[in-house]
Amino acid sequence: MVSAGFGHKQKTIAQLRSTGQWKQNKPKFMNTVRSVNFLSTQFLALILASVFRSYLHPSKVTASTRHAIGLVIGLFFGYFCFGQQAIHIAGLPAVCYVVIRTQSPQFVQRIVMVVALAYLSCIHLHRQYYDYGSYSLDITGPLMIITQKVTSLAFSIHDGFSREMKDLTHSQQQHAIRKLPSALEFFSYTLHFQGLMAGPLVFYKDYIEFIEGYHILKQTAVSKAKYDIDKEIVHEPSPVKVVVKKVIASLVCALIFVKFATIYPIKAMKDDDFTDNAGFFYSFWYMMMATTAVRFKYYFAWLLADAICNNSGLGFNGYEQDGVTARWDLVSNIDVWAFEFGTNFRNSINAWNSGTNRWLRMVVFERVPKRYGTVLTFSLSALWHGFYPGYYITFATGAFIVMSARVARKLFREPFQDTALKRMIYDVLTCLVTRLFMGYATFPFVLLEFKASLRMYLNVFMCLHLVALITVFILTRFVPRGQQKRTAAVATTAVGITDAVANDRETDSTRNHPANQSTVATTGERTSMLLAGHNTLDRNGTPTANGSATAAAVATTVNAESNDGPATVAATSKTERESDNLSNLIKEKFEQETRNIEELIDKTVTGFVGLKDDLMRMNENNEIFISAETLRKRQQSKAGADFKMHSGSDHNHVGGGVDAFLKKGIDDLNAAVQQVNVLPAVLSNGHAK
Repeated sequence: MVSAGFGHKQKTIAQLRSTGQWKQNKPKFMNTVRSVNFLSTQFLALILASVFRSYLHPSKVTASTRHAIGLVIGLFFGYFCFGQQAIHIAGLPAVCYVVIRTQSPQFVQRIVMVVALAYLSCIHLHRQYYDYGSYSLDITGPLMIITQKVTSLAFSIHDGFSREMKDLTHSQQQHAIRKLPSALEFFSYTLHFQGLMAGPLVFYKDYIEFIEGYHILKQTAVSKAKYDIDKEIVHEPSPVKVVVKKVIASLVCALIFVKFATIYPIKAMKDDDFTDNAGFFYSFWYMMMATTAVRFKYYFAWLLADAICNNSGLGFNGYEQDGVTARWDLVSNIDVWAFEFGTNFRNSINAWNSGTNRWLRMVVFERVPKRYGTVLTFSLSALWHGFYPGYYITFATGAFIVMSARVARKLFREPFQDTALKRMIYDVLTCLVTRLFMGYATFPFVLLEFKASLRMYLNVFMCLHLVALITVFILTRFVPRGQQKRTAAVATTAVGITDAVANDRETDSTRNHPANQSTVATTGERTSMLLAGHNTLDRNGTPTANGSATAAAVATTVNAESNDGPATVAATSKTERESDNLSNLIKEKFEQETRNIEELIDKTVTGFVGLKDDLMRMNENNEIFISAETLRKRQQSKAGADFKMHSGSDHNHVGGGVDAFLKKGIDDLNAAVQQVNVLPAVLSNGHAK
């Protein structure tokens, strides 16, 4: 049956060549073959990953054996899928390895970045020139992953050899390398079969720890320190359950893609008939559904690749807070739920292609001035993807939408945070809006072409571009931000506090009267109750029954008057007049707390002085510490009545003196420790007041 099928295939190719249709159908035919080969290698890798974890465990074979076998299988997969193009899979890392071994760590990261991106760009341009607008599977996918690996490795070498630890961020410290990799380690890292075809990105240090078997102990120790987990015996967790879940999820995503990709093909948006006949709402609906269907293709590839890594033991990330559930998300590339149900554009982007996000953060965002971070990060991401205009349209639109989303969040989020119902409504609305903007911004990425993307945008009147422009440049002038509202509330509270201070000053004479001492509230009590939102106080310091309503009315009145010029001036002048009273009160409290601190210091010093005096007043033999040998000899001395009596009295004297001395010393030390423990609390209270 195999030979018959192969013969039928050869006959079909011969017929196509005889009719002159072979050149026209060759790209489609080759793409089908490569897709079948890709699926075959990935499912074979899933099986071999289990063998790699079980029979090539670090406890059974050496690290060199694991390196060599992972490398050989990876090279076989590359040649099986891409044929002669697989030479580039070995060529790119080989050139970069020569650079790493010959150049100084001071600037090796820059040279490797330039060389890798130049090599990758040449392959992108070659594909774009000979197969423009094609969605075929080709060698650029693995080369993009290899580019991430070699550049991140170069930056880790630069951090480990050329920079001080104190100058590195936490993630840079974790990935810094202080030993150059050997040829076997380097090529095993860049070409290992678990992540060659579809990723995900694994940093060099994490991969080496996995090969050598140190990753379980390391990640377990991190979890114990993070969650305070009491785990004395460390067992290697089994990834079987997680692998089964991810494989099932990837297959479901594949079925969804096959189903909806035929209903909403992305190429339809390139047709003139579609753009001419589709209305506003159908165009919007179609771009959302088409991009959603394409996303499930990526979900399938990334979830399956993650399952392959986990099945080989790669990807363990410690334990959950319960100390039992193992986490296998160290190298995960996608969080489907977080992306599809994200409530803002930024969170959705962070959940998509997480490996690339980590790479961009490591090599660009953390190393450039903050004001250039976003622009340079998006620029490198676009260059890494290729040179299709659709990529740059998506990244430019996405950057602008992220900026407008930040502004909109500051403008509209605050009113929805009062109750749980409002917060839920806000989350639902932002989730729906994020879905609209996501489909609107990302369809040029899969459409690739500039003209077709522009026609689709014009078909919907570039509506969301206009919404983002209005949000950034117009609404910010008319809609008050949440921060401004909170500032007004703080100003109202400050006015209330100064009123309480003034009332307290006016009632000083009344407070001193014995008949009124029980009903007068102190200034601290007034201030605390105002700050805590408790009921307000009347002129005599008695809490009023409708204090909350009164406070709300006062706040409303002050906010309403703040819009009028005279009222604003009056409130400001009143605050200025009464600020002196508040300053004097704070000064008195500070002086009082300062005196208390001085007394505590005096008592502490006195305790230590007493301890010193006791040390000086030891027995007449000037024995501060009596050795155990001396005490033993004195206790066992029984010769002679006179000598016995003398020894007994001396023993009693010394023993009693020692007991009294130790008791007194312990008491003094306890008193000193109590004083020291009380001191920070008093300092913090004084600071708060």
